[in-house]
Amino acid sequence: MSKIKHTKNELKAQRDALRRFKRYLPTLLLKKQQLQMEMRQLEQRMEEVRGEEERLVTGLAAWLRLFAEPVGLAAAVKLVSVKTGTGNIAGVNIPTLQEIEFAPVAVDLYQTPSWLDEGAQAVEQRVRLRIELEILAEQHRLLAEELRTTSQRVNLFEKVKIPECEENIRVIRIFLGDAQTADVARSKLAKSKAPEIAA
Repeated sequence: MSKIKHTKNELKAQRDALRRFKRYLPTLLLKKQQLQMEMRQLEQRMEEVRGEEERLVTGLAAWLRLFAEPVGLAAAVKLVSVKTGTGNIAGVNIPTLQEIEFAPVAVDLYQTPSWLDEGAQAVEQRVRLRIELEILAEQHRLLAEELRTTSQRVNLFEKVKIPECEENIRVIRIFLGDAQTADVARSKLAKSKAPEIAA
């Protein structure tokens, strides 16, 4: 605990600080709850995307031998751009996925196997899921970082600052009360000695 002055001005400063901490604490608690809720939703969405990807890979297991053929599948799937934006959750700027664009590729139907279209669509779908998962993971990381900071602030206010201010106010009040009692006692003593000095 820091050393405090035992004055009325310090008492006022401590009361103001206590009022300020108690006013900000509910806001921090609300932000913490919102971040926790958003993180739970993100974790749920990440599980859904992982499940979709797993189902896609399981569905492709029957095609695995076909993908081993040299048909130029990489030429049939071309990622052009990934457009992201910025969202805001509880004051945290997070990346958001807006659009994933693949280039249309002209395929010679006589030179390529018939399954190539479906294979290319499956690869595109897996790429989409992977990109979405990466962005969700980044959102989760940013929100987790902010949640950690907010939790530290809540703990600081609840466990350190508010009790410290309350204790400082208590100590200053006791000191000022003792000083006032001592002043009254000195005053009475001085009054009782005054007639003796006059006589």
